[in-house]
Amino acid sequence: MGIKNRLIFMNFLQFFVWGSWLISIGAYLGGTLHFTGTQIGAVFSTLGIASLFMPAVLGIVADKWINAERVLGMSHLIGAGLLFVASTIKDPVIFFWVMLLNSMFYMPTIALNSTVSYVTLEKNGYNIVKAFPPIRVWGTVGFIAAMWIVDLFGWKSSNMQLIFSGFSALVLGIYAFTMPSCPPEKSKQDKSLISSLGLDAFVLFKQRKMAVFFFFSMFLGAALQITNAFGGSFLDSFKTTHPDTFGVQHPLLLLSISQISETLFILTIPFFLNRFGIKKVMIISIFAWVMRFGLFAIGDPGGGLYLLIMSMIVYGMAFDFFNISGSLFVENEVSPGIRASAQGLFMLMTNGVGAMIGGYGSGLIVDLFTTDGIRDWNTIWLVFAAYALVLGLIFPFAFKYKYQAKNEAIS
Repeated sequence: MGIKNRLIFMNFLQFFVWGSWLISIGAYLGGTLHFTGTQIGAVFSTLGIASLFMPAVLGIVADKWINAERVLGMSHLIGAGLLFVASTIKDPVIFFWVMLLNSMFYMPTIALNSTVSYVTLEKNGYNIVKAFPPIRVWGTVGFIAAMWIVDLFGWKSSNMQLIFSGFSALVLGIYAFTMPSCPPEKSKQDKSLISSLGLDAFVLFKQRKMAVFFFFSMFLGAALQITNAFGGSFLDSFKTTHPDTFGVQHPLLLLSISQISETLFILTIPFFLNRFGIKKVMIISIFAWVMRFGLFAIGDPGGGLYLLIMSMIVYGMAFDFFNISGSLFVENEVSPGIRASAQGLFMLMTNGVGAMIGGYGSGLIVDLFTTDGIRDWNTIWLVFAAYALVLGLIFPFAFKYKYQAKNEAIS
């Protein structure tokens, strides 16, 4: 097998492991184990908690002491064991702690997977900028494939999704040890935890535009967790009113349109950034979130299926125009000396603090509008849409940034 194909398989499995449970576990926890909204939100907040520090910690381990491919392999093997344990747990408190441990070992592997890919491509004489994106896209394919398998095998409301994910992680953990050696680089020996966490980029908060940007990034990061946590539970709630519809029979197939849309909207980012600049692109993203939640509020798997499909499609714009475009904005705005730290800070605010707020906050809202176990999804989604709308109304006035094409052109 050629080195590109080996990397494709590794990237495919990296996100296959995650896609096996991330979108479907909400329905399992709420519908089968009867967790409350707050308890489900707490499980999703583990992704944010782990992202606050573990990628930096294991990144330093890979930079200084142990080959990156070995850290990647060990992390997935430990994660596999924790997923097997999680599949046997029904207590919400114990489940939270096991999934927190799992997140602490899974979240760092996203960056480690990229590191192994970069080093391997570079050693084999490839241009990373050109060679990696076509490889990375197979990660999204893996995520979607896992969702489809879980759905078609009927595991979306059972612990089999965790067992399946555990076996996938086990395979990837073993496979990672067979990848080409990616030893620590001497030039990175002095990289500190402070730098890895992005904390030395906190100087950017002295600039008003960057402070506002990071502040809104945090709250948009929270929006991402809402549908991850409760999209499956929402569709599952139509079992009594629309039992034979496609959206109820195959909710993960329907939700996977979001990931497909995500891969397509990535291709439009250069055009939109060059044409409109980051401020307008961010505004588009925020109002796309309003549409995402609003369409959920008025849609259903029956006559309103087209509204749900529209919500899935608009998700790609909501996610990419904030997450990918935001990263590019940071890359262009900061000095070369702190670019890596600034990207770490961006990830800290979105996938760390933002994910924590989104996990806990969405759980509280869901519980607030739950009576005798019945969730008022229409009101819940309208509250989330209002949340995004408030951000959209404030952002244009708070973010003072004049677009100059010569400074922000993305090719």
